Amino acid sequence: MQFDISVFDTTLRDGTQGEGITLSAEDKVKIALKLDQLGVHYIEGGNPGSNSKDIEFFRRMRDMKLNAKITAFGSTRRKNSRADQDTSLVRIVESGVRAATLVGKSWDFHVTTALQTTLEENLAMIRESIAFLKRKEIETIFDAEHFFDGYKHNPEYALSAIRTAAEAGADWIVLCDTNGGSLPNEIYEIVSRVVQEIDRPIGIHTHNDCELAVANTLAAVQAGARQVQGTINGYGERCGNANLCSIIPNLQLKMGLRCISDEQLAQLTSIARYVSEIANAVMPVGQPYVGNAAFAHKGGIHASAILKDPKTYEHIPPELVGNKRRILVSELAGQSNIIHKAQELGLDLNAASERARTVIDRIKALEHEGYSFEGADASLELMLRDALGEETQIFRLESFKILVEKAGDRLVSEAIVKLDVDGDIVYTAAEGNGPVNALDNALRKALLQYYPEIANIVLTDYKVRVLDEKDATAAKVRVLIETSDFKNSWSTVGVSSNVIEASWEALVDSFRYALLNSAKKVPAKEEQREQLGIVNH
Repeated sequence: MQFDISVFDTTLRDGTQGEGITLSAEDKVKIALKLDQLGVHYIEGGNPGSNSKDIEFFRRMRDMKLNAKITAFGSTRRKNSRADQDTSLVRIVESGVRAATLVGKSWDFHVTTALQTTLEENLAMIRESIAFLKRKEIETIFDAEHFFDGYKHNPEYALSAIRTAAEAGADWIVLCDTNGGSLPNEIYEIVSRVVQEIDRPIGIHTHNDCELAVANTLAAVQAGARQVQGTINGYGERCGNANLCSIIPNLQLKMGLRCISDEQLAQLTSIARYVSEIANAVMPVGQPYVGNAAFAHKGGIHASAILKDPKTYEHIPPELVGNKRRILVSELAGQSNIIHKAQELGLDLNAASERARTVIDRIKALEHEGYSFEGADASLELMLRDALGEETQIFRLESFKILVEKAGDRLVSEAIVKLDVDGDIVYTAAEGNGPVNALDNALRKALLQYYPEIANIVLTDYKVRVLDEKDATAAKVRVLIETSDFKNSWSTVGVSSNVIEASWEALVDSFRYALLNSAKKVPAKEEQREQLGIVNH
């Protein structure tokens, strides 16, 4: 398949220079396989001589058959030395890669200040380094560092740097806005001149310091650049690199320039979220195209129009990038939001019913009290099912008691829970590293004898937000709990002026939701109950 634009991913190299982003060799291998699945053409893995992780990564990638070209990164030879004796260049060759990126100076200020050498020596460093790699039959991509700043300061020298790279045999000349300070009109004008003067394919590498990295990349493509460099989710030093999760769909869906196949584009959201998980980085919910809120609709008028035709409030069908439409339910919700949500759940609720109005009024009243259902999908579903007469009370609380004891340096919390489970009264007690953890452990013990699948349910997130700061320690709080069974995840909410009660409410909803479609309860044997410390009456 012919592609109009070549996609160069540097998540594994430039992306790891972002604050808080650290990847092991194993992480890099996992992400590289996903990037290949996405269809990027180059995967820059790092500098094969800089650290043990990168050395291990390139060693492991040697035996893997990918469509993408694994690319090593390095700089031009050191000043006043020989390319064939430069450690960095030699290690690129030894890594066994088919392609390499060489970064070199194109701003005269950097040459004289950072490198502290002459302008002529810098050109020799570019020429000899590229020629060395080309003799080794390695595809060479020259990244002209600080090109746009250099061009603005001394255009002739900046052009001489990339002209030298082209004459030495570089396969790609990539223009870098390294400080991220250029504007789209500047990028367009400068790239337009370069395309006319340099007989080599041109690429673009931008940073996001003015929040223009994506716009600058698109401007460069409009001016004739044919390779785009960036990272997944825009990870990178300072404010980040150009975000490929926005660049690729903008090029393909808005500008009609093919980068990857349609099938690969439909994997964009899942891969963006996968990379964020591996990198242990929170993915912004409002990130364009792939964020959780990118196609979320909250206002009642919006939701009503979306139900008639999604084009009313969506610039593309979310499925094209692997995302999905979400109708949020909140105090701003109209009847259309509720109807759409009920339909998603397979519930019979129509616009003409009094029930729909009742549910909307109930939601608005609860949101006024501090509840937030747009981030608590499971609690919302339980409320809708309750409103429609479905039985969701799998168990009922009789009472609970919390004991907190400080003994020396140790603080111990114990919870005693009394439940009614389908007519059985169950007492359990459990310790935890805090009151909520103790309640969680006690509730699990009580339910485990009836629902063994409880063992596969884990709490993955717990958030507390103070709603009325002026009330200080007497303030009402909202607790959001996220739970997972390793296949799906769901969120629940509780609100109270007592953080324990709010936590219990969210905790109970998380288990109710998990067990809603559970098989008929199977009582544990007497000895199993004794082992768990459970008393039944």
